[in-house]
Amino acid sequence: METNEVERRRWNDERWAAMWPKRERLTDAVTAFLLDAVALRPGERVLDVGCGGGRTSLAAARAVGTEGAVVGADISKPLNALANRRAGEAGAENVTFCVVDMQTDSVEGGPFDVALSQFGVMFFDEPVTAFRNIRSHLNPGGRITFVCWQTGERNPWFFASAIAELLPPPPTPAPGKSMTGPFALGDPEHTAGILRSAGFLEVQWTAHELAVDSPQDSIVDEAQLAFMGVPADKLATAQTAVEEHMRQFVLSPTLSRFPLAFQVFRATNP
Repeated sequence: METNEVERRRWNDERWAAMWPKRERLTDAVTAFLLDAVALRPGERVLDVGCGGGRTSLAAARAVGTEGAVVGADISKPLNALANRRAGEAGAENVTFCVVDMQTDSVEGGPFDVALSQFGVMFFDEPVTAFRNIRSHLNPGGRITFVCWQTGERNPWFFASAIAELLPPPPTPAPGKSMTGPFALGDPEHTAGILRSAGFLEVQWTAHELAVDSPQDSIVDEAQLAFMGVPADKLATAQTAVEEHMRQFVLSPTLSRFPLAFQVFRATNP
């Protein structure tokens, strides 16, 4: 079986990738927390894991300056193309992007002083293996800093519970594999255990809550419902259920306020 088969299909689906710029209106709100925690220094070499459309990579590239360098790694070919396009438009010469699976693949440009990630590390079906591979790309004493969601219960904007009866059951992980998804690292003690099992030291985390004002389609639209597996004859029912669920966040006809609960992890390579 191919590694991260489910996520590989998801993130290389053109429909899913096309929705990503909408999602960034929400996720970009945490970038300042990530950069504050990682405290990049001029001249450092940075690996951005699960870099998506490259906006965090570009922010990191500005922080390390022309003496430093950033490599953005992601499993998604269409998001890699978006990241490269943005880097070209920004004239950023100290950042490059590659299509790899950081669970198993090697990345050129290392060893790195820092590995960072903004919501990009929750999709490994063998997380200990993945974090061990990420650690192998770091210099001795190098550090990892990443943002992941807290539990789904603490993020009520996630609407899946409102349409659960309309969705196909999630696939059962194969033997030796773990469930993937946005809240896979929601339990901080479990996540800390993964990092320690992968060989990281000095594991610590900080919980944050943040309210973000953004259009509702930053989270969900009809295209996403279809992609999630809602049958065509149930889309109207699902849309109604989602609108009812999302009503609690509405500020105006075009804007909602979403409470985000996330956490920032930090650890060190021996």
